[in-house]
Amino acid sequence: MDICRGIYNEVLSHLDKIVSLRSTKMLKPDGTFVSKGDILCQEIIFSYLNRSLDDFVLISEEADFTNLHTDSAMRIITIDPIDGTENFVSGLKEWGIGVSIYCNGIHEQSMIMLPELGLSLFSGDMIEGVSDSRICGLSSYMSSDDFIGLDNTYEYRIMGCCMYNMYNVIKGSYSKFVHLKGAYSWDILPGINLALERGLSVSIDGKPYKGEFLMPGIKYRFIVGRKLD
Repeated sequence: MDICRGIYNEVLSHLDKIVSLRSTKMLKPDGTFVSKGDILCQEIIFSYLNRSLDDFVLISEEADFTNLHTDSAMRIITIDPIDGTENFVSGLKEWGIGVSIYCNGIHEQSMIMLPELGLSLFSGDMIEGVSDSRICGLSSYMSSDDFIGLDNTYEYRIMGCCMYNMYNVIKGSYSKFVHLKGAYSWDILPGINLALERGLSVSIDGKPYKGEFLMPGIKYRFIVGRKLD
């Protein structure tokens, strides 16, 4: 069953309603924004999965995952209903939806969806690549001290959406994407697994990543690229 494409089609059918809620931002305790668009997108995905599957556990940025029992579930589905909410509520199109699915502890399929840009990437997709990019993507959580000592052989971009950055490094529009501060599993599992499928290198907290499941609620520092230095 192609769960990710089912989610993709379901979200597209409600996209106008999701986008209409971008002006409904609320500040969360951690200082980031959530909107009613985030919540609606999560509800749409949850509803689709509940209609379509049995024996699964859902992990989402906007849901309570503190009492999850993942050991006995056949599938663990991690979603980020809107990644780049700051962009979304500010009227930018660079926001995305990420889904990553593990079956019996093994990665099964992932998806990156950038709805307003008309872009998507699924496990098994072919993608026309770009070579010899000198751009390095950076996370938006950068302090002035973080820029000191950056390699001046790269051009740098900060786009404010992990899914967008991951799409670009997988396509080759970035040479690499670096997250110095750390991101949560829902931010990165879709992109790093799609990157591995296409032969890119992934390092998490300084160690090679091989596709293992990442627990929620923990921040992971990572680098994705064709060559890591």
